[in-house]
Amino acid sequence: MLTVKHLAILGSTGSIGHSTLDICAQYPDRFVPVTMAAGSNIDVAFEQCKKWKPKVISVATEEGAAKLYEKLAKAHHRETEIVHGAAGAVRVATHPDVDFVVSAIVGVAGLEATYEAVKAGKSIGLANKECLVAAGELITAEARKYGKPLLPIDSEHNAVHQCLRGGRMDEVTSVWLTASGGPFLHTPKSEFDAITVEQALNHPTWKMGRRITIDSATLMNKGFEVIEACRLFNLPAAQIKVIVHPQSTIHSMVEFNDGSILAQLSVTDMRLPILYALTYPDRIESGLKFNVLDLKRLDFHPPDLDKFPCLRLAYEAAESGGSKSIALNAADEVAVAAFLEKQISFKDIARLVEDVMNETSQSHPATIRAVLACDHDAREMSRKWIAKQTMKPVPSVK
Repeated sequence: MLTVKHLAILGSTGSIGHSTLDICAQYPDRFVPVTMAAGSNIDVAFEQCKKWKPKVISVATEEGAAKLYEKLAKAHHRETEIVHGAAGAVRVATHPDVDFVVSAIVGVAGLEATYEAVKAGKSIGLANKECLVAAGELITAEARKYGKPLLPIDSEHNAVHQCLRGGRMDEVTSVWLTASGGPFLHTPKSEFDAITVEQALNHPTWKMGRRITIDSATLMNKGFEVIEACRLFNLPAAQIKVIVHPQSTIHSMVEFNDGSILAQLSVTDMRLPILYALTYPDRIESGLKFNVLDLKRLDFHPPDLDKFPCLRLAYEAAESGGSKSIALNAADEVAVAAFLEKQISFKDIARLVEDVMNETSQSHPATIRAVLACDHDAREMSRKWIAKQTMKPVPSVK
């Protein structure tokens, strides 16, 4: 007899949320979404409420909640309770009917809800890397306390998780995270100051949100993944390697002490790691097949840390942990937003992040509130940095 998993989807209107709901549609006897956090996209949230009839949905603001309530009332759909803000997201993540939480809210906005879901004893499918970058030490400690798995949905860490099933942790010598190299892999460093927003958003392999696409172009995204791997698998930064693999066919590799290397290959479709997390430790039949006969070549080479300093900064943050990791993420989020608004240049992203990290005192916040306070301070430093560069007021990034 199949056991139905009841899901909370944090970030239901984003790409991971859409992919998760697609899986729910394909396997209705296995996965049922019962709560959702939808952010600011009220129109999509409205359509999701009509189709899935969740028990609770959270949106970003009180105004958004009022708008969604009005739209649902006019359509005679009153089954769903509407909440909002950080408290609303926590309500969604900790609902008593939820078995499994898909954490896919971009940025630290999903941090508190994810942490509270772990404390509530929920199993977590983690697609929000910022949670582990900013508060990985706290979240993993709570997960170990409650004996609940943190199952990575991010394709690289999901691949590592699969490879680690081939050996013991004390047999692991290295974890290799593959990177496509982004759109500027072959662009000379001398041309980086002229990089446009449009060029940076043109990722060669994946279709993603705007921030993660820019982070992929700077290799900061890969740096975040280094920190995430350290926290998820309890490994030092020295054992986490990054290797550029433009084909994006191998998602990650694990090297064991006897010299064996296990690699995970699959189609570049996020539904596969989501399905893996939802069904772990089992596997079920899917149509997401990879044709090995299409495999023509595999290229690998080391990343250029001089050309992509964000990756170097992430390794430094991984080794320091605590406030340095928090500052790395907060400064990058503000810097990317400013670049997208054409307030700063592409190269300014790394300059801003490094300056804010250097200005941040080393500490290890012991609570989520302390993490968020450190995050707030780093954002304020970042906005002041941008204001000095542009001599214009910079809007707050929440």
